[in-house]
Amino acid sequence: MEIYNGKAARKLIRENKWMGPTPSLAPGFTQANLVIVPYKYAFDFFLFCQRNPKPCPVLDVCERGEYTPILTAATGDLRKDLPKYRIYKNGLLTEEVSNIVNLWNNDFVSFLLGCSFTFENALMTAGIPIRHIEENKNVPMYITNINCLPAGIFSGNMVVSMRPIPRNMVDKAKEITSQFPKVHGAPIHVGSPEEIGIVDINSPDYGDRVTFKGDEVPVFWACGVTPQVAIMRAKLELVITHSPGHMFITDLKDEELKKL
Repeated sequence: MEIYNGKAARKLIRENKWMGPTPSLAPGFTQANLVIVPYKYAFDFFLFCQRNPKPCPVLDVCERGEYTPILTAATGDLRKDLPKYRIYKNGLLTEEVSNIVNLWNNDFVSFLLGCSFTFENALMTAGIPIRHIEENKNVPMYITNINCLPAGIFSGNMVVSMRPIPRNMVDKAKEITSQFPKVHGAPIHVGSPEEIGIVDINSPDYGDRVTFKGDEVPVFWACGVTPQVAIMRAKLELVITHSPGHMFITDLKDEELKKL
């Protein structure tokens, strides 16, 4: 597979030449979750992120009406540079689209949140398998029973992503991912899915089921899909997000986010 940098990956997506999940695209470049809200809700959402930094670590915020995230991708266009977007109206997911040019208006405020795809390259470099990449799938994600701290109109439960990790590599995975606090950091739970409200590990709420091999245990990281649960609960008239697994690829290198 050809290796892309952030700018080249965004061009590929913008030209509709990459339509699927992005974990294997542009390895080494930081990927981000997207949330776009009307201006009147922007402070409440920023406060929700500030109070829940594990699932909602803020990487960049655009000014009202702007769609280029100047801190993370100065040539980016948040209207076109994600493979798939979700449109929520009054708390309901109404459609998924490949760009939002026709929906854009100058009242929007866009947030980019850290994504756990960022630390996967470091895990693989250390010899830790990443099953959804091996199987060319989207990472499995689950809604938990862990309550987020509310802020204004936003509240809800934390979403986590899961990766099967060999038991003898769990401590190494914790150590590596703890070095990336801006992209969810260390796991929030290991093993026993039922302890965090996950009834069936083989039926993720988002993403795809992946295979467990040998002596592997489920390891769970806070996930940037968490705001989508809060958005549905808040029943805002219009919100736009990334589709789970279909991220915005920045110009930041993963290594730049270590311990920042």
